[in-house]
Amino acid sequence: MTEFVKPQNVLLDIACASKAEALDLLSRKAVELGITEDYDTVRTAFDAREAEGSTGMMDGFAVPHAKCDAIAGAAVIVLRFANAVADWESIDGSDIMFAIALLVPGAEAGTTHIQLLAKVARALMDEEFRNVIRTADQPDQVSDVINARLD
Repeated sequence: MTEFVKPQNVLLDIACASKAEALDLLSRKAVELGITEDYDTVRTAFDAREAEGSTGMMDGFAVPHAKCDAIAGAAVIVLRFANAVADWESIDGSDIMFAIALLVPGAEAGTTHIQLLAKVARALMDEEFRNVIRTADQPDQVSDVINARLD
């Protein structure tokens, strides 16, 4: 099984007051995890994607994504917020409680990125999948359920 989401890539019950703060945290975490060495380029890539339209989906989930050459290898970072991020627009108008962030090298924008996005979108239609992310006590529970769907 491919391990796109390592347990250390999962942050549970974190405080973020806004979408901008969440995207900032994702970019900083990407540097910390060795996914990139270039915070600014990754942060700009997240912002550029959000400028095209919100990545807020349904039922409290968002799927922000950054595609750029500064990303060393495809990875996923998951945030579960302690409180809703109300300024993150979603398709159904629900406040965002979870972000499953996709980080993909620029060269893989048309391949790996599309495959990951499609698999995450399909997984988010599954109530059992969403419930694991909602209720998990440990990061490895979240990483395991996501990796099983991304393989």
